[in-house]
Amino acid sequence: MRVVATAGHVDHGKSTLVRALTGMEPDRWAEERRRGMTIDLGFAWTTLPGDDEPVAFVDVPGHERFVTQMLAGVGPVPATMFVVAADSGWMPQSAEHLDALDALGVRDGLLVVTRSDLTDPELARDEALEHLAESSLGRLPAVCVSAVTGLGLDELRAELSRVVRGLPAPDLDADVRLWVDRAFTVRGAGTVVTGTLGAGTIRVGDELALGARTVTVRGMQALGESVDPVRAVARVALNLRGVGLDEIGRGDALTTLGRWLRSDVVDVRVGPPRGGDTAVDLPKQVMLHVGSAAVAARVRPLSPEPGVERAVRLTLREPLPLRPGDHALLRDPGAHRVLGGVTVLDVRPPVLRRRGAARARADELAGAEGVPDAASELARRRVMRRDDLVALGATVPGDVPSAAGWLVDPAWLSSLASRLVEAVAAHAEAEPLDAGLPAKAAARALDLPDPRLLDLVLAEPAASSLVAAGGRLRPRDAGGLPDAVRTAVATVRSDLEAEPFAAPEAHRLAELGLRTRELGAAVKAGALLKVGDGIYLAPDAADVAVGRLAGLPSPFTLSEARQALGTTRRVAVPLLEYLAKQGRTRRDDEGRHALR
Repeated sequence: MRVVATAGHVDHGKSTLVRALTGMEPDRWAEERRRGMTIDLGFAWTTLPGDDEPVAFVDVPGHERFVTQMLAGVGPVPATMFVVAADSGWMPQSAEHLDALDALGVRDGLLVVTRSDLTDPELARDEALEHLAESSLGRLPAVCVSAVTGLGLDELRAELSRVVRGLPAPDLDADVRLWVDRAFTVRGAGTVVTGTLGAGTIRVGDELALGARTVTVRGMQALGESVDPVRAVARVALNLRGVGLDEIGRGDALTTLGRWLRSDVVDVRVGPPRGGDTAVDLPKQVMLHVGSAAVAARVRPLSPEPGVERAVRLTLREPLPLRPGDHALLRDPGAHRVLGGVTVLDVRPPVLRRRGAARARADELAGAEGVPDAASELARRRVMRRDDLVALGATVPGDVPSAAGWLVDPAWLSSLASRLVEAVAAHAEAEPLDAGLPAKAAARALDLPDPRLLDLVLAEPAASSLVAAGGRLRPRDAGGLPDAVRTAVATVRSDLEAEPFAAPEAHRLAELGLRTRELGAAVKAGALLKVGDGIYLAPDAADVAVGRLAGLPSPFTLSEARQALGTTRRVAVPLLEYLAKQGRTRRDDEGRHALR
């Protein structure tokens, strides 16, 4: 299926033309037929001669009071049939429709001059072609027709066939984003929505995201027939499970689960309106039109200098599922004018707090292409979740460094490694008795969102001088202790070589400069073993003790153990308690001990 929007004229000639082409009535409301004016979106379809694939028409209102409805219809549609009446020619609403199509970047279509039986259509045709040539549509083929006499209808069908065959092929594997343009209920079926599927494929049973909730497709129709699946491009009606009519409407979007980011703050590039040499001075409040949605937005220019294009930050009244490269338009509803086309550049922009941050951001965006690209997104953000990058529409290369669901810009890792070495060295200098920089503190120092990313940093050659142990980072060759402490500990261990259980008294430790912090650092570094308050032995003391106690009859008393160990009660009591906590001895009801 191919889809074309009919735009450009205010009166009933446009609908009459669609009726003549399709044999269907696009005006759904009796009020439209009574007034001879399209006031809401109409839909019809037909099969053109020589084509197996049908073409659908979205008939949009022309009157200025219904511009929002018009924009909802043309937003998702790739081509237009621009209609001008021979007896009235180019009109103000024609210009506004063309401004909208130009801002949205629509490039395919044809001009149709209706009511050609009433007057010579050449003047209206030539005038319209001049206006169209100044827009994104450029030089279009033109056909003069009369829906009353049938003049030119065969030629129109042939031109329509040529235009729709030349449209770009849709991406059938793309993530779905269906902008809803109509919602209603069907007795026995429930909620039904319609829209133009511009890319992707939908199947019965698919789960789609509607904002933060999930809905299920229970049935589908395209052009009045039940289908499964439905592939882009298509006019489609979805019967949904899990949502009421009061919970969905025009402007909502149904999207592939987990593949779209909803954002209420976006950075965009705004181009000039049609025929403008410079960008207009944007008001502070505008309407953003994208797909079938119309959302109020607050404008913050990022660069003060006017120009043909300018970078702008938009704060939306409600979040929308957007991606870099999306096209939209800004409109001033009070002045009834299109302000310019919009290209979305960033849907996760950084917060701007410091003086000059907005200008710097404008400079950064100056080179943005508005095309989802993994390398450029990572280079700009440095680190981001894999799911977020996929939701931006980018393909994740297989060689991107990743950990715990995060991706890191490869060029940034080397810089991070150097910063980490500096942070660990600074911590060692400030806290010489500490066993190393805690991993969480290291992650904060590097502005990493997850400490598990440190493994990627440590794998860099620039971080080869670091070692990670016990949740801390320290220099590989530092030994873990300052020189003075290491010397004092060596003295203690030398004293213990002859009598391994003659734990030094408090005055001896103080004499060596080993106070509470120094002793704690020595224990963390594995240089001493603490078996009780104030009792410090060599690291292998527990093994040596078990070896000596193995020579005693089992069970044995505290006194027997003290004698076997060659120590005092001051050391023997906490040592046996330590061995019991380690599961290496047990104590019976009579207070005697035995090895396990």
